Amino acid sequence: MKLSHRILGLMLGTYLSALVATAQQPNLVMVIADQMRGSAMGFLGEEPVRTPRLDRFAAQSIVFTHAASNYPICSPFRAMLMTGQYPFRNGVTANCLAIDGVPGVELSRDSRTWSDVLAGKGYSLGYIGKWHLEAPRRPYIESYNNREDRAWNDWTPPDRRHGFGFWYGYNTYDQHLRPMYWSTDAGRQEFHHVDEWGPIHEADMAVSYIRNDEGVRASGKPFALVVSMNPPHNPYSEVPERYVDLYAGHSIESLTNRPNIPPAGTKWGDHYRTWIRHYYGMITGVDEQFGRVLDALDEIGATRNTLVIFLSDHGNHLGIHDYVAKGQHYEESVRIPLIFRYPGKLKPRQDDLLISAPDIYPTMLELMGMASDIPQEVEGVSHAQLMLTGKGPRPASQVYVSTGRGDLARGRRGVVTHDYTLRIDRSDDGSETVTLHDNRSDRYQLKNIAAEKPEVVERLREAELNRWLEKIGDPWQE
Repeated sequence: MKLSHRILGLMLGTYLSALVATAQQPNLVMVIADQMRGSAMGFLGEEPVRTPRLDRFAAQSIVFTHAASNYPICSPFRAMLMTGQYPFRNGVTANCLAIDGVPGVELSRDSRTWSDVLAGKGYSLGYIGKWHLEAPRRPYIESYNNREDRAWNDWTPPDRRHGFGFWYGYNTYDQHLRPMYWSTDAGRQEFHHVDEWGPIHEADMAVSYIRNDEGVRASGKPFALVVSMNPPHNPYSEVPERYVDLYAGHSIESLTNRPNIPPAGTKWGDHYRTWIRHYYGMITGVDEQFGRVLDALDEIGATRNTLVIFLSDHGNHLGIHDYVAKGQHYEESVRIPLIFRYPGKLKPRQDDLLISAPDIYPTMLELMGMASDIPQEVEGVSHAQLMLTGKGPRPASQVYVSTGRGDLARGRRGVVTHDYTLRIDRSDDGSETVTLHDNRSDRYQLKNIAAEKPEVVERLREAELNRWLEKIGDPWQE
């Protein structure tokens, strides 16, 4: 009998220890905006945009002021974020879509994503919003952006959701005022539309998930939630007027004081002036909905035990440098918001670390106490110790990649450092065009000084770019 009592005591002790350990496992909330440039946050003072919730959040967090989107378009960034690998290893070397009936690249079912790791650790996982890692297949589903010759949007089957047990998403669909979703148990043809601005509806769903309304996640288990909002992605008209009205009192001159914005009367200068209030309005709207997600964590008492990450997949030119969107080497494309809050663990500050997309996976897992669970195939570098202690190695550069959809040994490659940005364009005939910007003296990257400083080009190419190309398995290197 005594032995039985002892065994029961040991079993109870083990059970209680397991409960305590589970309770101490941190939650994760990741909120992603699409096409939000890194300078477009009010607290930085670089652009006249209103972001009161991000301003408050930043004061509680580590803000990476020089975070980089290595391949600044949607699918490649998202695949790097999920896998911790660069495009040539994870296979997502372009946006996920189908052309002429041929499915393009997509996130492999076999990739070991960070969400797979958390699912294996007993986490409840939820995904809300834009995924854009699926290659559409015929017969194409009924979606405004799917046509006979080209398709963008499709369903993600449950066995390709990488551990996310709660699913409320789509791949890519830009009608923000009437978005389209598949819920967890919906079949491929069982999508639905919502007559509400996407970020508002997605924040509603996120708040419900965090509160665990109707038992949408396993109670007593740690959770990880991704809320992937499409705005401030174009079309810029797809935003509630109340957010645009916040900028009605700002003169167009006050909203266009960056010297790299083309002048009025030019195609892209006029484009910028037409849509900048809407772009900023979208950002303010995303900011407000992000605040609602944070409030939900406060409401359930989970703030202190939750790592919250806010980021974007890439920036947006909106006409700057005569480019309409993203994908370029300029800061407006490459530089992204990246903010980590972990109360009691991370001391709030701003840091100019050159951190990039694949680094987020190992960094957040180590911060969450799972360094030993980071798969060997992850190519990104954990900066958790630097974040925790202020000490650790700092990369001298980050790589920039743009392959297009053809020969992967062509396209654009480059590096970004604090001092310089180097870009090399290789055409189909093998000829190259070189661009170099001095990021210290030419903050807005208005002048190409490659011809004036060939020694800098050579040094960056040999010491930084070639090293990166070898590391990431890029066929561009010859």
